[in-house]
Amino acid sequence: MKSMQPAERIEHDSLGEVRLPAAALFGPQTQRAVDNFPVSGRPMPLAFIDALCRLKAACAQGNHEIGALDTARAEAITSAVDQLVAGLAAGRFLEAFPIDVYQTGSGTSSNMNANEVIAQLAGNEAGVHPNDHVNMSQSSNDVVPSAIRLMSARRVENDLLPALAHLETVLLARAHELRDVVKTGRTHLMDATPIRFDQVFEGYVEQLKGWRLALEQARDRNLALPLGGTAVGTGLNAPQGFAAAAIGALNRGLKREQPFTRQSQPTVGMSVQDDSLALSSALRGVAAFLHKLSNDLRWMNSGPLAGLGEITLPALQPGSSIMPGKVNPVVPESVAMVAVQIQGLDHAIAMASQSGNFELNVMFPLVAANLDEMITLAANASRLLADKAIAGFTVNHERIERDLAANPILVTALNPVIGYEAGAAIARRAYAEGRSVLDVALEMTDLDQATLAELLDPRGLTGDR
Repeated sequence: MKSMQPAERIEHDSLGEVRLPAAALFGPQTQRAVDNFPVSGRPMPLAFIDALCRLKAACAQGNHEIGALDTARAEAITSAVDQLVAGLAAGRFLEAFPIDVYQTGSGTSSNMNANEVIAQLAGNEAGVHPNDHVNMSQSSNDVVPSAIRLMSARRVENDLLPALAHLETVLLARAHELRDVVKTGRTHLMDATPIRFDQVFEGYVEQLKGWRLALEQARDRNLALPLGGTAVGTGLNAPQGFAAAAIGALNRGLKREQPFTRQSQPTVGMSVQDDSLALSSALRGVAAFLHKLSNDLRWMNSGPLAGLGEITLPALQPGSSIMPGKVNPVVPESVAMVAVQIQGLDHAIAMASQSGNFELNVMFPLVAANLDEMITLAANASRLLADKAIAGFTVNHERIERDLAANPILVTALNPVIGYEAGAAIARRAYAEGRSVLDVALEMTDLDQATLAELLDPRGLTGDR
């Protein structure tokens, strides 16, 4: 008969005895944090845990390189991290990192969570201690902000920039496809002079390129790590050469072409979160772009009879529980909500970035969680908008041509010939009588029909004569 396994085990830390689940990979300090912070039920992002673990392996290798950590322990820590990174990517070990986002502001709980789990996986044979060996030459105060930067830079590179590049490709493809279609331009939501679809969509692309550049610049700022600053940025208990060796090991492990470096003044990366704020601001800009693009698509799609009706977005689902046949622009609406959420998260990061006193910011976990969510939302929404709205909309040529022909603002093209006042009179009469500008201009000017037709040709008014 098999003996029953105990449901709990008892361990000790510097404060005394702690009871925790018998099978838990974590240790007493993690359990204290679980007990202390039952706030949201939301653990730290997987990408942050991944970055934190990778830093631990790099620190072990750096400590070994400078002779501070023996080979057996360094290899045991590195092997444990390899196991964790692979397992987390496959959906395993998630229960080993249960600490709530809303924990101690320095992220000490998450740092010790990683230290304890790595030490446990490293095995007793190597004699790896969470503090003495996994956390050697480190403090939560420099490791956690370094992990935020590592997470942010890699997520921007691997997830967000490719998603925005895909959106740009789709926008350019539609611009090329619709380069011959002229539509009514609008300012103040009112009819204005004509514009081509390719001009509209290339405008979106140019705006997107600007925010991609802002993201890349913010990413570059986050490549400098405060690792080695330890408690207050002075590097106490971090041997000479440790930070350079650890960051070098990190770059080799990630096979980076654009390497991470060490901040010249680690205190800056620990006492404030300016680099995270710069990235958050760029993400807010991406959100503003996505919101504007979504709203333009919604307006162009509006109707189909009583709105603009210039395009028809793909019909993805019924739009009403009571109105049969109604179809709504659900993807642009989803993306607009994403944009609002990103901008709210950015405001929280702005508040968090100034929430420190002297040598330490005390909202690291919030910054990490918000940046991770913002990048996820922006990347997913960009691909969604590209694939399920922009790539598949159809142009309602008959509606566009009808509205364009009836647009009194076409008279603007006559200003250099007949003057503004005469043009305004033609526009007022054309609008009042529901007639075309050309017909009214024939009656109110001495210009012949051929001349007027050439001057009022909508495509010529787009700069394409």
